[in-house]
Amino acid sequence: MTQAISMYDLLTEAGHEVSAVILGSSGKRDVPEFFFNKIKCPIVTLQSPNFVSDKNNKTINLTKSIIHNIWRFPVFKESLKKIDALMNEHKPDVVINFFDLLMGLYFRFYKPSCKMLCIAHQYIYLHGDFEFPEGRYFDKLAIKFYTRLTAHGSSKNLALSFYKIHTHDNDVVVVPPLLRKEIFGLESKESEFYLVYLVNNGYFDEVLAWHKENPDHEIHCFTDHPQDIYSKFTFDQEKLIVHGINDTLFLEMMSRAKGLASSAGFESVCEAMYLGKPVLMVPIQGHYEQFCNSRDAQKAGAGVFSDRFDLGKLSMFSTTFSNDLLWFRLWVATAKDRIYNEIKSI
Repeated sequence: MTQAISMYDLLTEAGHEVSAVILGSSGKRDVPEFFFNKIKCPIVTLQSPNFVSDKNNKTINLTKSIIHNIWRFPVFKESLKKIDALMNEHKPDVVINFFDLLMGLYFRFYKPSCKMLCIAHQYIYLHGDFEFPEGRYFDKLAIKFYTRLTAHGSSKNLALSFYKIHTHDNDVVVVPPLLRKEIFGLESKESEFYLVYLVNNGYFDEVLAWHKENPDHEIHCFTDHPQDIYSKFTFDQEKLIVHGINDTLFLEMMSRAKGLASSAGFESVCEAMYLGKPVLMVPIQGHYEQFCNSRDAQKAGAGVFSDRFDLGKLSMFSTTFSNDLLWFRLWVATAKDRIYNEIKSI
């Protein structure tokens, strides 16, 4: 969603019209209010495929995810019809797809006359020079297959990357991260607290367990449905503070935090790198994309990965972390021009 906001700003500032935004949703998470506030065009929410987690909201069950999404195929078929109605209403010149399967399926079955450009970090998996972590061969094949499905009919695929990779051809073009403009006005400082971002709030028990052993440390944790955590757990709410999703507050606190612990989502790691903050990356169990992200980001010097939210590892890494990431800031500074030129090229 933050990428879509940044793309909306980029295009409208260049004089183009963004006629509508389609937001794929599983209905499990609330859409943050800031998304509706910052995009000034019709936003249409449709049901789209998503992962199924276990009852503790921690581990992704791939088999159940596949069965669940096949069972909901009639719902997704209706979503494709709604996309077709929107396409006929707005008649866009270009569709920009942020790794959504429905749009890839739409271009496969409906074959519209307009162009499509795909942009996401995941398209790096289709680049011949990207280095996957060793092992997990089936997961590697599965993520590459899924990525190709999202990009069916695409005129060009832009792979957002932590670092430069030489582009051999126009099938996959490596470009810098597309970060939200608010981050460029922040001044990086350091206060005495850690920042935690939980996509799945089932991991809060690990954060709480570490905090009980280290009660003097202040932690600010952002997640969906914080009221569920406050009702379920008892803890020192002056030292361990849980926030709902808030884009402005999250970035402001990141600029002052000692470090970030997150589930290795591409955007949050890039934002921390830009602000010179060390990162502890804990991929959601069963989420191969985040598994790859955590290894790739460690290679880029962003932080360290772990299988638990053990902030002690973040503290240890911080002692050797170099926040001199000027190369990354310069790479990010070229994002708008590079991405806009690729859009114009189609």
